[in-house]
Amino acid sequence: MRIAEISRKTTETGVSVTVNLDGTGTYRVKTGVGFFDHMIEQLARHSLIDITLEADGDLHIDDHHTVEDCGIALGEAVAKALGERKGIRRYGSCDLAMDEALSRCAIDVSGRSYLVFKATFPTAKIGTFDTELVREWFQAFAMNAGITLHIESAHGANSHHIAESCFKALARALRDAVEIDPRQKDRIPSTKGTLV
Repeated sequence: MRIAEISRKTTETGVSVTVNLDGTGTYRVKTGVGFFDHMIEQLARHSLIDITLEADGDLHIDDHHTVEDCGIALGEAVAKALGERKGIRRYGSCDLAMDEALSRCAIDVSGRSYLVFKATFPTAKIGTFDTELVREWFQAFAMNAGITLHIESAHGANSHHIAESCFKALARALRDAVEIDPRQKDRIPSTKGTLV
């Protein structure tokens, strides 16, 4: 089983994460940031990665440190669970519709971190959640998971739908990319013989 646990403690946050890449999409998420919890739950459910994520952050300041540090810790956990990345499909992509919103995601689980994020939100907040934190989370996750991640919102009028479709598109692309390919289950999916 490809399971990993990460704990991250700073003066701003304390985060603990467990992931099971071969799970069924179960989750237990408690960060104190309601909308963000909902996004991580969607990520777990649609990627079929079991995720336990708990955070205690300086929410009296704002949500930024908590959201960013959760992205760092979750990315580290995914990278650790992948190990040498033997046998994975490596690539994944998804066009995901959610009502009026359409988001696209393409990923390469290559060991090389990169983010291209193109989404415009019509509002500055979703409830009390700052929409600028959506990009911050994707940045932290991609850099620490060691993945090349392209996310684009093709269109949408509702900030909640745009953000949620981005998370769900990542979930479906990630599900495909980290899945073990039975035709090459003991091989690194690269002509270099390594993914880094």
